[in-house]
Amino acid sequence: MDLKEIHAVTEGVRDQVRKAVVGQDEVIDFMLTSLLVGGHILLEGVPGTAKTLLPQAFAAALALQCGRMQFTPDLMPGDVLGTNLFNFQTNSFLLTKGPIFTQLLLADEINRTPPKTQAALLQAMNERKVTIDGHDHSLGEEFMVVATQNPIEQQGTYPLPEAQLDRFLFKIIITHPSRAEEREVVRRHGHRSAMPRLEDFGLTPVAGAEVLMLVRGAVAQIKLSDALLDYIVDVVRATREHSSLEVGASTRAANMLAAAARAYAALQGRDFVIPDDVKTLAIPALRHRVILTPSAEIEGLAPDGILGEILDQTTAPR
Repeated sequence: MDLKEIHAVTEGVRDQVRKAVVGQDEVIDFMLTSLLVGGHILLEGVPGTAKTLLPQAFAAALALQCGRMQFTPDLMPGDVLGTNLFNFQTNSFLLTKGPIFTQLLLADEINRTPPKTQAALLQAMNERKVTIDGHDHSLGEEFMVVATQNPIEQQGTYPLPEAQLDRFLFKIIITHPSRAEEREVVRRHGHRSAMPRLEDFGLTPVAGAEVLMLVRGAVAQIKLSDALLDYIVDVVRATREHSSLEVGASTRAANMLAAAARAYAALQGRDFVIPDDVKTLAIPALRHRVILTPSAEIEGLAPDGILGEILDQTTAPR
């Protein structure tokens, strides 16, 4: 699959998603980048900013099976994974699959469920399989998680474990739309109190899972020079040495950033990565993997600002 074919698929997906979502072009590009490398996504934003609609629209545009699960304080791991139930007719156990057995899992308000249940996603996100009663069950290569969380309401929430956060390729911050975009949303949907169903937008699939896997294979061949490889490693290692960061990014972060840069280059119509690709993706790829020192928190510093400082101080290849 060449760049023209990749462009046709990605532009088709963009066009379909924009039927349902007004604006959010940068978020759409980040989500497309993640889809092209099979990365998981954490969406953070206040209610009413299309966090749920976005992954559903992407799934519809790519004919992917989308399973939605509301994460609540009383949710148990078996509610996510499924369980073996005894069938008295066959005198054997039968697996009743949980909602995780899908291609795109929408994990709504993921931080409202206890760590025990959050941990049920760890194996699935890393290996694309789950183990139930000692038996492995594949989830398929297309499997990915899009999780949402609300940054405002902290009562009754649980911080995501660091091991789980490290499995997300991007943490994408969704903000309110611009005035023009918000006006267009109201113009389209202001005649009813509830948002329309996904079916009302008339989205049509532009490709299927098979084509998506072909695109991923082609994206993996995008050129990443040795100089840019060094740059990515230097940026990630600098997060471990910064005085305001107690914990820096992992080696997994460097791998994911390199893969995402290849996909982002393909979205721009190039078969090679440039430094600006890495700079564009570094903050959403690293902001959830670093932990501030107590003194940095007292000073009111934020991960995005520190990561921006690291990018400014790390010499990029010419």
